[in-house]
Amino acid sequence: MMTSVKTEVPAEIAPVRAPRAVAVAWLPVLVVAAGLVALLIAFANQYGYLPDELYFRLLGKHGPAWGYVDQPPLLPMLVRTAMAVFGDSVWAIRVPAMLCAAALTVLGAMIAAELGGSRRGQTLTAFAVASSALSLNIGHYIVTNSLDTVAWAAVLVCVLRALLREQGKWWCWAGLVLGLALYAKYIVLLLIAALLVGLLLAGPRKVFADRWLYLGAGLALVLAAPNLIYQATHDFPQLHMAQALGATDGAVYRAMFFTNLVLLLGPILFVLCLIGLVRLFRVPEWKPLRALGIGYVLATAATYLVDGGRPDYTAGLLVMLLAAGCVAADRWAGRGRLRLALLVILLVLGFPLQVMLSLPVIPLSDFHKFQRSGRSLQDVGWQQLAAQTEAAYRALPEADRSGAVLLTQNFAEAGALDRYGHGLPPVYSGHNELYEWGPPPESARVVIAIGEDKARLAAGFGSCRTVGTVDNGLGIDNPEQGRPITVCRDRERPWAQLWPGYRHLSAYP
Repeated sequence: MMTSVKTEVPAEIAPVRAPRAVAVAWLPVLVVAAGLVALLIAFANQYGYLPDELYFRLLGKHGPAWGYVDQPPLLPMLVRTAMAVFGDSVWAIRVPAMLCAAALTVLGAMIAAELGGSRRGQTLTAFAVASSALSLNIGHYIVTNSLDTVAWAAVLVCVLRALLREQGKWWCWAGLVLGLALYAKYIVLLLIAALLVGLLLAGPRKVFADRWLYLGAGLALVLAAPNLIYQATHDFPQLHMAQALGATDGAVYRAMFFTNLVLLLGPILFVLCLIGLVRLFRVPEWKPLRALGIGYVLATAATYLVDGGRPDYTAGLLVMLLAAGCVAADRWAGRGRLRLALLVILLVLGFPLQVMLSLPVIPLSDFHKFQRSGRSLQDVGWQQLAAQTEAAYRALPEADRSGAVLLTQNFAEAGALDRYGHGLPPVYSGHNELYEWGPPPESARVVIAIGEDKARLAAGFGSCRTVGTVDNGLGIDNPEQGRPITVCRDRERPWAQLWPGYRHLSAYP
């Protein structure tokens, strides 16, 4: 009688099974997403417009375009559409932002499902993503990151299905999302570059023999072609913008890089991301995803060294790491009630801090007591700025008003005057895309300048007098507070000669 011999396959050459396909737990995930939207609606009208929102509104009103010197065309078009549907108000243009935050929550849970996360693990992931400072920020304000982060997460869902399930058709879906995402922000190309390098270093390299990968790349190029043609035919303005941002803001962001990275999600959630990053290299069934772990490290290093030191540029990959961390934490908790309770308590404890960091929860009347730095200082005082500019215009002699124009130092001031000004003359600015709209007409004899450099004004006008300063009347210090309002006369050179001196590329302020 022959006995069978059991042969064990060495672990290093044994096939690695992909995580078992898990259905998305739609009900609890959608409940979490709906709760996030409800929270965002409650705070949508607090304070006022962010400077970038005023700019997007202004670009959208000006009409559709194939591109701008500082960004692709999608976001201003989206703001224009929101205004047409919901009206010209703060909360109206933020409706797309709320939907983006909800979509990011759902995509985070879908990533957890691809990783083999249980129903509970997916729900934990959804709550972690929804309660993060990242989701609260991109859901409260409509900014380029609102669309960009969602696009990264959507691409990652496709990539996970292509790598873990070995279903090559998902490279085409990734290409479709990528091609559309390039109309929102070009930084999504960093995800693809980091992924490809990660695949070369860690595998699975067999994907480079998959025709679906190249079909997906071709689809992305076809969809993005008009956008890329605009860049090529306009001397690649986005590269000039990136260089300007790196020169003006890079040192500041690099100095705060680690702090901003931790606060991007919240301290507790950042720890979960670190756990997720480590587990990508230790969980056998996640072996095909090691390229993404390497990709995150490379992409984050690139943003630090080259692209202005902004950790939020790679936030989409952080969502994947957070999902991996939540799935790992759920498995650690297992059926142990004490461990599960500890995990839930930690997630809940972090939520109030993330809300305080991200949403305008402090009453405006008490805000001066806190004087937090960052974006929340920038979304107050725009109505007062417009009113004070209007007062300067009304104070002009009647003969001067017919030949007067407004000149702003930045796009936010121009956007505020367009939004809140009443009966004011045309507004001009040399900031970013607004410079391309051209100088004032030669008939403009009098200029009311807001925030402009006095030396630059004096070089072009025979007479300049400061008639006031911007004051939000709230006791809140922000970038506009104290900026001069100057009336200039006796222009000494044609506008065509003066205008290049007003051009500048930068973020606000």
